[in-house]
Amino acid sequence: MAKIQMTTPLVEMDGDEMTRILWKMIKDELLEPYIDLKTEYYDLGLPHRDETNDQVTRDSAEAIKKYGVGVKCATITPNAQRVEEYKLKDMWKSPNATIRGALDGTVFRTPILIDCIKPTVRTWKKPITIARHAYGDVYAATEYRVPGKGKAELVFTDEAGSETFRKTVYDFECPGVLQSMFNKDSSIESFAHVCFQYALDEKIDMWFSTKDTISKQYDQTFKLLFQKIYDENYKTAFEKAGIEYFYTLIDDAVARVVRSEGGFLWVCKNYDGDVMSDMVSTAFGSLAMMTSVLMSPDGKYEYEAAHGTVTRHYYRHLKGEETSTNPIATIFAWTGALRKRGELDGNAALSAFADKLDAASIRTLEEGVMTKDLAGLCEGIEPTVVNSENMIKEIRERLDAGM
Repeated sequence: MAKIQMTTPLVEMDGDEMTRILWKMIKDELLEPYIDLKTEYYDLGLPHRDETNDQVTRDSAEAIKKYGVGVKCATITPNAQRVEEYKLKDMWKSPNATIRGALDGTVFRTPILIDCIKPTVRTWKKPITIARHAYGDVYAATEYRVPGKGKAELVFTDEAGSETFRKTVYDFECPGVLQSMFNKDSSIESFAHVCFQYALDEKIDMWFSTKDTISKQYDQTFKLLFQKIYDENYKTAFEKAGIEYFYTLIDDAVARVVRSEGGFLWVCKNYDGDVMSDMVSTAFGSLAMMTSVLMSPDGKYEYEAAHGTVTRHYYRHLKGEETSTNPIATIFAWTGALRKRGELDGNAALSAFADKLDAASIRTLEEGVMTKDLAGLCEGIEPTVVNSENMIKEIRERLDAGM
């Protein structure tokens, strides 16, 4: 069978540890035999990021702006332990945060559902999509380890050089820690527009939550801007579509979510979305069963798995031991990117292939062939546990049958 042709490349961002191993397996077994795969390749593995002083991450973000669609492997965000382990020059920032900031993007994460794995929350029947604001907050914060007694102040100086605000944060009587974070109206407004449009496209209700009763400026700014944009731009369209937008405090939202049947978009600030997407994915089954797409206001897309680099399995792999690492979310990152590339280029064959690979992956799981992380969650069938390599081969058998 002739390979499917591509006219425009994807931006391919390789990653770290066990997911880097899976990345190559997926390309070798599930993509390149069927597609004349065209990518602009960037190695975002931690050693290469260190070699380039993280320039490779910034370059990959610019490439997404140029080509419109990227697919990213999971990467390490180094802490002090990783700096020592990899002998790094610096404690480089999260590549995801860098790319999100460059694209001014919003992250949408949705669980992948299969019949034989029931959500931990018994009322959930439909997917819950988390929209995470991918700008500012603690991910771009300025931090300082306070060495001893002293006064911490928050100061703002306007562009004319005049100091317009000064307030004492805390008079330290002992060592402590200090953090200052920010956001900006333009990014919040872009976030709101992308979320409202996503809810309209999917025809699902949209819930937005912050803690404006405590954060009377920072969180309230989000609340007010969202309401203004909704009233001026989306209220009529939402009513016509028969869907609802409402705001509530995040603690109330958590209670509502747990009691709900799902089937809506839950919009969160950056840190809240980071935490809640892990909670939602785990309650639906596994972090390895969750898609993640970064969308920019001007229509650029970056697809990735929602989980990390699976360090524990990687160390076992280095010892020559067999691992049973779940590849599904990484496969769905590739299929999401290929499908979008096909949509944008008018390449129906490419989009159809992505649908077939998704279906083959789900069929494999529903026939009971799965990695160890899912086997203990399975109900109604007797699972067959396979290692990472054999899982991908099982999917290929079903993909061949579907082709």
